[in-house]
Amino acid sequence: MILVNGEYRTHIEISDRGFQYGDGLFETIAITNGQPVFFDRHMARLQAGCRRLSIPCPDACLLRLEAQKLSQNSGSAVLKLIITRGSGGRGYRQPDVIQATRVLSLHPFPDYPEAFKQQGVVTRFCDIRLGLNPALAGIKHLNRLEQVLARAEWSDPAIQEGIMLDINEQVIEGTMTNLFYVKNNMLYTSLLTLAGVAGIIRGLIMTSSFYVGISVIEHTFTKDELLSADEVFVCNSIIGIWPVKQIAQIHFSVGLITRKLQIRLAQVENEAISSGL
Repeated sequence: MILVNGEYRTHIEISDRGFQYGDGLFETIAITNGQPVFFDRHMARLQAGCRRLSIPCPDACLLRLEAQKLSQNSGSAVLKLIITRGSGGRGYRQPDVIQATRVLSLHPFPDYPEAFKQQGVVTRFCDIRLGLNPALAGIKHLNRLEQVLARAEWSDPAIQEGIMLDINEQVIEGTMTNLFYVKNNMLYTSLLTLAGVAGIIRGLIMTSSFYVGISVIEHTFTKDELLSADEVFVCNSIIGIWPVKQIAQIHFSVGLITRKLQIRLAQVENEAISSGL
């Protein structure tokens, strides 16, 4: 099912700048028991991205109503929410009056094996490198060609995720996930000031680290630093936390801190579902 500007439709205008230039943002939201999970956090990131791109953000209450309209009869599903700058002619210049386009679509929840959460996943390093752009770093904009090219690098079903570096050979994230590692009882993740997406679950893990008795540090790090970690895991709003059991030829154990964070995240998610947030 798809809603375009509140109407059941399956098309947008060909002049829409989201189609023409990738001029917009998106959120990928888990649906549990017919209810969007962490909706307020997704709205906060969407609003921040709209401010960064100077796109008028649709009212959060309207988006919530439309999200509930699509998802109310679902069990588990994935809601994709896209906001574009709307239509505006052929050139790069923005229209004087911006009428944002909003598209909400509902999709089946991926049928990932439970073993991915319990036993961990296999990953690889991608060849494609992320460019650096502080104006766009952190937000979930529609320009995702780097991730598309990176994900095309492998077809082996035994590999669940690819790890992406920037052009300075610093580890940034997975193709669809954020990445953390543990070393000497400290939790580390990439500094996303020049590249990468600041994920909803990434933020929750950073605020949850206190509850599991560990400090988290954002910094820049290399392949070698990552491969010397005690624990590694990836995360996003659909998969939650997946431990990483292998990167290339290096093997890792599923560690105690990863397990504690999985438990804490499940608690936070249950609380959010119960409170409708």
